[in-house]
Amino acid sequence: MPSTPSLVDPERAAIALATVRRLGCDVREAVAPVVVGQRQVIDELLAGLLCGGHCLLEGVPGLAKTLIVKSLAAATDLDFGRLQFTPDILPADILGTDLLVERPAGEGRRLEFLPGPVFHNVLLADEINRAPPKTQAALLEAMQEGQVTVGGNRHLLPDPFYVLATRNPIEQEGTYPLPEGQLDRFLMLVQIGYPSREEEVELVRRTTGPAAATVSQVIDRNTLATCRLTVRQIPVAEPVLEQAIMLVRASRPGDPLAPDWVGQLIDYGGGPRAAQALVLVAKALAGLDGRPCVGVEDLQRAAVPVLRHRLVLSLTAAVDGITADEIVDRLLAERLGDGRAS
Repeated sequence: MPSTPSLVDPERAAIALATVRRLGCDVREAVAPVVVGQRQVIDELLAGLLCGGHCLLEGVPGLAKTLIVKSLAAATDLDFGRLQFTPDILPADILGTDLLVERPAGEGRRLEFLPGPVFHNVLLADEINRAPPKTQAALLEAMQEGQVTVGGNRHLLPDPFYVLATRNPIEQEGTYPLPEGQLDRFLMLVQIGYPSREEEVELVRRTTGPAAATVSQVIDRNTLATCRLTVRQIPVAEPVLEQAIMLVRASRPGDPLAPDWVGQLIDYGGGPRAAQALVLVAKALAGLDGRPCVGVEDLQRAAVPVLRHRLVLSLTAAVDGITADEIVDRLLAERLGDGRAS
């Protein structure tokens, strides 16, 4: 277990933060030969890994969601597993099951636990909304507790344990949407968009050539563990902390801090877990940039992926075609646009 770096001592703080920043630079450089563009996506996924949270990835098919996750795991020396969700998948297909096996030399039979795909450091849960609610709940329990219980016995999951669940936003037939309470368990909702014209040209050039590039390991697990501890210790000034809480409270209809228009567009806003996630992700983003403390710009970068899946929009917003991203952007402009709480 790595020692916890002290961010009180300036010299040690500088070294620790430099390690976090170098981690980000090295991982971006390692995945660049394989993943074209997607800098923001990679930074958000790295932030999720450093925070110890889990992320929901959303994007149409063919945008390299699986490739990005596999590349991130390879660069950080983490064991990768992939699980394709289907309507008939059962909790045992994810968690594992007890099997009755014969003991050697006629010693009879005994139950042995056969681990499921969840026992990986990085688990890509592909199309999680295709699984029935009971199976979704089994995975989310493992995410929350860091362990699974099978046959009355508890089995610890690997550390780190990072779930990246994908969701197809354009195909709804045969799916089971995640309830709001389960969506709230995800640290961030990371959206992957289409590449730019130049990026798409480069992507096609690389993928139709004679040889495919590979991702090299650039950090070890001890370094990753140290960086995760460092991120937790990055300080947040009291005014910045208050701004983060104020932003989340402003998303709740009926709250004194909420603008009048919030009650028209939002039925339910972000809860306390949203404020926790906002501060944690802002810490990780600050660390990846090598900054010794969290600034308002870090809150601004973290707000959309942290809040977009935690807002339950009203019928008025749906009819008018107003998205959660637009609402968060409007809240940011009104509450943090000039760097001060209004």
